[in-house]
Amino acid sequence: MEGIDKTMLTTLEKKIIASLQGNIPVTSHPFLELAQNIGVSEAEYLNVVKSLSERGIIRRFGATLKHQNSGFKANAMVAWRVDEDRVQDVGRIMASFDEVTHCYRRNPAPTWRYNLYTMVHGPDEDACRAIAAKLSKASRVDDYTLLFSTRELKKTSMNYFA
Repeated sequence: MEGIDKTMLTTLEKKIIASLQGNIPVTSHPFLELAQNIGVSEAEYLNVVKSLSERGIIRRFGATLKHQNSGFKANAMVAWRVDEDRVQDVGRIMASFDEVTHCYRRNPAPTWRYNLYTMVHGPDEDACRAIAAKLSKASRVDDYTLLFSTRELKKTSMNYFA
């Protein structure tokens, strides 16, 4: 919500944004439950979410998987060195793999030549290495390194409204 004048939002819009910041109920009708919690109908709730999205106030809506609770015990950020003229194509290839949860480009630094990053999860470190090897083969990029997570220090979503 950077660059958005929060004073231009209605009280209902702020309540809906606040309700979306937390965990979404794992039920057959999660938005009905969220709507009921703030005293509106599911249809009104969804119409407001759609409006916020169309106006660019909500630009992205996604789930955060707590991989440790889903059977994945290892994760690795894989840093890739990709020729700049191939970054888009390689990124598309890598992002198409189910095992990749994040894929993005960053500027390399003088002492760190990598410019494309993928996050992979697996039952153990060997599985993460195998996934990276599969990505390497599919993309024809063999200059990479795996950075394994050793401890999670913080993992939270943004909070715009209490």
